[in-house]
Amino acid sequence: PKPKLPFSRTSVEIGCLPEVRRSIIGQTLIFASLTLLLSWSCPALGKKKLYIGALFPMSGGWPGGQACLPSAQMALDLVNKRTDILPEYELELIHYDSMCDPGEATKLLYDLLYTEPIKMVLMPGCSSVSTLVAEAARMWNLIVLSYGSSSPALSNRQRFPTFFRTHPSATLHNPTRVQLFQKWKWTKIATIQQTTEVFTSTLDDLEARTKEAGIEISVRQSFLTDPAPAVKNLKRQDARIIVGLFYETEARKVFCEVYKEKLYGKKYVWFLIGWYADNWFKIKDPSINCTVEQMTEAVEGHVTTEIVMLNPETVRGASNLTSQEFLNQLMSKLGGKNPEETGGFQEAPLAYDAVWALALALNKTVGPLKAKGRRLEDFNYNNRDITAEIYRALNTSSFEGVSGHVVFDAQGSRMAWTLIEQLQGGSYKKIGYFDSTKGNLSWYGNDKWIGPGPPADQTVVIEVFRFLSQKLFVSVSVFAGLGILLGIVCLTFNIYNSNVRYIQNSQPYLNNMTAVGCMMALAAVFPLGLDGHHIHRKQFPVVCQFRLWLLGLGFSLAYGSMFTKIWWVHTVFTKKDDKKEKRKHLEPWKLYATVGVLLVIDVLSLMIWQIVDPLHITVEKFVREAPKGDLDVLIQPLLEHCSSDKMNTWLGVVYGYKGLLLLLGIFLAYETKSISTEKINDHRAVGMAIYNVSVLCMITAPVTMILSSQQDASFAFASLAIVFSVYITLVVLFVPKMRRLITRGEWQSDTQETMKTQGSSTNNNDEEKSRQLERENKELQKIIQEVQVLFCTSLSTDSRQFLRTY
Repeated sequence: PKPKLPFSRTSVEIGCLPEVRRSIIGQTLIFASLTLLLSWSCPALGKKKLYIGALFPMSGGWPGGQACLPSAQMALDLVNKRTDILPEYELELIHYDSMCDPGEATKLLYDLLYTEPIKMVLMPGCSSVSTLVAEAARMWNLIVLSYGSSSPALSNRQRFPTFFRTHPSATLHNPTRVQLFQKWKWTKIATIQQTTEVFTSTLDDLEARTKEAGIEISVRQSFLTDPAPAVKNLKRQDARIIVGLFYETEARKVFCEVYKEKLYGKKYVWFLIGWYADNWFKIKDPSINCTVEQMTEAVEGHVTTEIVMLNPETVRGASNLTSQEFLNQLMSKLGGKNPEETGGFQEAPLAYDAVWALALALNKTVGPLKAKGRRLEDFNYNNRDITAEIYRALNTSSFEGVSGHVVFDAQGSRMAWTLIEQLQGGSYKKIGYFDSTKGNLSWYGNDKWIGPGPPADQTVVIEVFRFLSQKLFVSVSVFAGLGILLGIVCLTFNIYNSNVRYIQNSQPYLNNMTAVGCMMALAAVFPLGLDGHHIHRKQFPVVCQFRLWLLGLGFSLAYGSMFTKIWWVHTVFTKKDDKKEKRKHLEPWKLYATVGVLLVIDVLSLMIWQIVDPLHITVEKFVREAPKGDLDVLIQPLLEHCSSDKMNTWLGVVYGYKGLLLLLGIFLAYETKSISTEKINDHRAVGMAIYNVSVLCMITAPVTMILSSQQDASFAFASLAIVFSVYITLVVLFVPKMRRLITRGEWQSDTQETMKTQGSSTNNNDEEKSRQLERENKELQKIIQEVQVLFCTSLSTDSRQFLRTY
């Protein structure tokens, strides 16, 4: 019977020729004719199929397959219609939904590998799935070409030797970020990441780049599912410039917590990944409890760095489509879906160009394989030669695609531009772009920040030194200056009248030392009030040493001379009579030697202190203060101190030694308060001065240590204690002498000197006679007492005898 086939009449007639129908040759001719006619009417029926195994995530952390799958199918349709690309082959896509989950992808990868037909190339999507697929593909000699993987870890050629991707590595964002940090003069940033390999490796790369650029990552937080603790830590540590690395679904969780912690606004800048959907923060998510309005408020002003995935130029590339024509066809393919609500819409050009890169590479391998006697359809999982040819073809790919110029680096990663955008008023506005191949940062229009301007990368801490009140310093300095003048007057008076008998009996040389010591102590008030307001910090150690030496030596001279006097009086007039005779003629040089010993002890201790542990400037920091009306500024009060490494030890030694001298001086003054002597006629005044000096020093020393953080109070206590001690000492020691000489007219003259010398001799003789009579009187009193005792004893014996007789 005649075959009823839907072809031309000629073909039917040829098939019905009775001459050839009965022979084998005739049947062969019929079959060949039918095959030829079928190839003319339906060309695809004559092509051999090459299969591509693909994983498109239609849901999960990144549902990029929603737009990338239609895009890849568009590319396959166009490639299969081209007669100049793989004319003998037809590409067919076998795809599954990986849900962007490595566990699910493992199962699907098994199905792809162990079910017919054989797949020549694998095309995974998100990074976690691509890591799994690319690491396993080497065992089956499979090329892996990813359209949506950005993990920097995938750039490892030793681990992933057959991996390529049209999506640039996430590290391509990092040079852009570093350039922006430097442009806006940020040196301190914080990071928060989702705990996945892609973000961890991206952050490691960012840390290395920022360190090289002199930028510090002060806070580094991560989370697995709940970002709340990490966001709270960012708030607690005053993070201002924050780089966030997480998938879109986690981004909504993060910014819900950001809203709750108020970690947004003009003080903060968030850097996010740019491949989220444009309205990602408006999508209702049951895993968060924030409204769309709250999310919109929280994300306002954040900056995105996004790989340029759509060719900005109107050029026709390998597919003979411009980028805009591609978008129009894609929108038609999506059936009117909102691009902002379609996952992977931004990455769709990358999936489109991935298919074209694969088709062009396979087309390039046909010739070399034919020369070796091989064909693409001969591929199996044990054939390394065909895999090597496909690898070489992909590695040398270079063509214009709808996403821009497609070229791979040595690690198989796409090289591209980075677009910089900022969310303003609910929509993204372009700021500029970064060319990774040249390292150039360019701007749209100008390089000004969109909005109020770049904030500070941290709370600006203004260091403010606390200086001594100048009014207080001047006032105390005036009193100290007047005290020095008084000391000069007293010293001049004492030297001028040193030959007056009354002055001589007060040991004038010791009084001169007291006056000099008082003036040195007063001179220490001036460096005590010097700080950074008057001198440079380099000069401060010298001032510190100057204070210490003036005050230490001044105390040794002034107090040491008074202590020597009171000690001599106590030694002579509180001992037994036989020792008095030996000590009452103590030579003056011994008194001076005593003062010298005290002075040498101070000099040696100060020298050891200065050599072993010299004083230097230290800066004390106080609690930061926030000025009203400015939340970005904190005032850090600072106070300069003179200190050393073991300051407390040295002060303990000095205060202990001086304290014992003061206590001993008080004791000696109390013991000799009722003694009267002509050798040192002012020892009672000295005792009174010792009382006052000791009390003031013992009160002031601990008080100034307690108030060391309050510069005005500390200086006031210390300086006024010095001033009052000196004034009291000078007035008590010298004013009575002046008054006596003035009221009695005992001024020095030649005549008066002679008379006073003679009078002094007479007075000395009378004093000796008086003492001799006193001793004789005491001896006579003892004799009388002995006689009385004997008399009473004998009288008692006679009386008892008389009574016994009568």
